[in-house]
Amino acid sequence: MSSIIKVNTVQDADGNNIINESGDVITVGASGDTVTVAGNVVKSNALQASDGGNVVSQSGTTITIGASGDTVALASGASQTGFGQAARPGANPIIINGDCVVAQRGTANADESTSGIYRVDRMNVGLSSIGEFRLSQESISSGDAYDDGFTKAFRIDCAVADASPASGDIANMTYKLEGNTVQAFKKGTSNAQKATLAFYVKCSKTGTAQVNLIAGSRMVSATYTVSSANTWEKKVVNFPADTSGAITNDSNKGMEIEWALDAGSDFTTGTVPSAWESAANVDRSVNDFALQDNTANDWAITGIQLEVGEFSATTIPPFQFESFGDNLSRCQRYCFSEPTGSGDAYHLICNGFYPNTSLFIGIINLPTTMRGEPSITTSGSFQTASISDKTASSFTSTDNAVGEINSVQIRASVSSVTAGDGANLRNANDANARFILTAEL
Repeated sequence: MSSIIKVNTVQDADGNNIINESGDVITVGASGDTVTVAGNVVKSNALQASDGGNVVSQSGTTITIGASGDTVALASGASQTGFGQAARPGANPIIINGDCVVAQRGTANADESTSGIYRVDRMNVGLSSIGEFRLSQESISSGDAYDDGFTKAFRIDCAVADASPASGDIANMTYKLEGNTVQAFKKGTSNAQKATLAFYVKCSKTGTAQVNLIAGSRMVSATYTVSSANTWEKKVVNFPADTSGAITNDSNKGMEIEWALDAGSDFTTGTVPSAWESAANVDRSVNDFALQDNTANDWAITGIQLEVGEFSATTIPPFQFESFGDNLSRCQRYCFSEPTGSGDAYHLICNGFYPNTSLFIGIINLPTTMRGEPSITTSGSFQTASISDKTASSFTSTDNAVGEINSVQIRASVSSVTAGDGANLRNANDANARFILTAEL
């Protein structure tokens, strides 16, 4: 049976109190002594430093570890818990395909002279009468971006130059976000949050460029500087909170990030707005980067992340890499390409039938719910083939596409087929052919 020894005070040989009765200060060990508690648990409502300051207090009080100026070190192999959580813990990154690895429309270079062009998924190019862009998905094999884990980028080359754009001309790269994905910024409320945008940029020319955050009829801007040509540089810019202009919580465009690349005087004669304001075209490209003034110019971006809160280059959370499958699935809410990837010749698009001698009807079941009813575009050559006798028929056009957010009915004109036969739709001997369904913002 265990014994219990009860005393009011225990002293060492020098007469120093090491354990006192309740209400007194308990001093364990004299200066220079080592106190070892072997295999026991020490319980206390509060542990205090020698100056009387609490270092660990009971539940419900503030716990202070170390005094001002002290360094608190964890032993090798130890971990810290209870010191707060990462920004938006457990949430997907706000930016989809920020590492630019998904390019469903194909990765080959293509010269463009109009707006609304996507080469890398979710990265939209706006171009109005300033020459032509050549768009591509670039592979990365060195530099700071590569060292941070990025292997792909979205690249814009000046294919046709325009050194003297007209006043209403503009060129930019934008990323558009649904209203339901940016509610964490609490825009338009008294609890509105700041925003931090980070990205890697590489450009053939140096200088200061502008990036805008646009929400409805309001905008705010920041600038970044390309310091070294042809070098991957990480940029981190901050935007203030906005207590005006609430963003509707739906699947329509709620916010847009705009990287200004070139513009005429209608967009360059204002002032870079460091505070939220009513959107004004004259303020959108004040630091005109003039990317289109020479065909030797190029601009590339990757590692795009948007965070809730204000961060610096040293405090911003790490980029959230997703698996390719998860990334692709999130991209397919806005674009679904069949075949996916580079594809093969004679790749099955969907099954269907011939209701008459000149029409094919088939159903494409979508792998994920799209943002809205998609539109259909095609590139390359396709054909239908009878299931019964494998007879191929020329695919002449897509007459109609009855779209839902989970499936799409394809109606295609064909020629000289047998009414009632089952059939399938496939790309012909054209590995680059695409059937593209889009529900972009």
